[in-house]
Amino acid sequence: MKGWSVFAVLLALVWSSPLTAQSRLDHRQIRAASLTHNIVGMSPMRGVTVYLPSGYDTSGKRYPVIYFLNNFKETETAPFDNSDAQTVFDAGIAQGAIGGVIVVTADFSTPLGSSWYVNSPVTGNWQDFMVTELVPYIDAHYRTLASSASRGIAGDRMGGYGALRFGMTNPETFGAVYALHPVGTGAGVQTMHSRPDWGRLQGAPSLKDFEGDLFGGIFLSIYQAHLPDPTRPPLYVDLPARRENGRLAVDDAQTARLIGNFLLVNQLPKHAGGLKRLRGLKFDWGRNDGNYDHVLSNQAFAHMLDEYGVPHEAEEYHGGWGDRVWGADGRVATDLLPFFSRTLVFQ
Repeated sequence: MKGWSVFAVLLALVWSSPLTAQSRLDHRQIRAASLTHNIVGMSPMRGVTVYLPSGYDTSGKRYPVIYFLNNFKETETAPFDNSDAQTVFDAGIAQGAIGGVIVVTADFSTPLGSSWYVNSPVTGNWQDFMVTELVPYIDAHYRTLASSASRGIAGDRMGGYGALRFGMTNPETFGAVYALHPVGTGAGVQTMHSRPDWGRLQGAPSLKDFEGDLFGGIFLSIYQAHLPDPTRPPLYVDLPARRENGRLAVDDAQTARLIGNFLLVNQLPKHAGGLKRLRGLKFDWGRNDGNYDHVLSNQAFAHMLDEYGVPHEAEEYHGGWGDRVWGADGRVATDLLPFFSRTLVFQ
């Protein structure tokens, strides 16, 4: 069998093992000062879940840390409540895919679904929350190896976008990055302004009008992160296009601002040097994603990393949108944990 298949079999065996009971999850609430200025009515109290491996309470050792960023609209408990992530981590450690490691998830959600992990005068300073509050808090309250060489960041889809962005902008904080099926890496076939309902965006009386509107909520959350305007209630954004006389009029200046700030490929000229400082960089995507833009943009992003000479691993695998993340043969078990085993420094 292939190496990953052997690991999947071993993982399945450990799945029902009593060893899984030896790890524990520590649930906390922390007040994020970086988010207190938000104007969308969001609480600065953020949930944090910390996976502590078997033996943590008795070993006296210090451990490397992996920060895991979740998908759109998911809070800090989603991997553990929905996908039994604790069992995946237990099995990976028990079978030697990775040594003892702490895993941290936090609530980066906003009323529309995602913060996109950047500082915004509308939704709060999420990059500051991560780098200046959450990481120091974890280092102060748990036995971590508190250096970038022992600190990794990973994420799933929208969280994969955040992992890549933090790796670009904060290589002094995070030493290795793994992004699972990231979005927003570059332009696709469809234009960004072809997706939202512009009539609703222009006439919405409140943010609640976007409940149940998938594309409206996603793109409005992007605009609140990358086209914020605190002086323009109720959405607090500068729209990059408007429907006028039955036709869509694209605002050149706001569109340039949007694609310059949001798409990661456009951040490469400024942050390629930061990525080169990493101990490891990997991202993957499923070739059968129903939105081919995700496939195309990740292929193009990998090419641009080559153009800038950024060492990285990029893999297109047989799978679709989020269908091979967790479980005994999911990418977390077969690829992400072994990647961080190679790239992080363990005590």
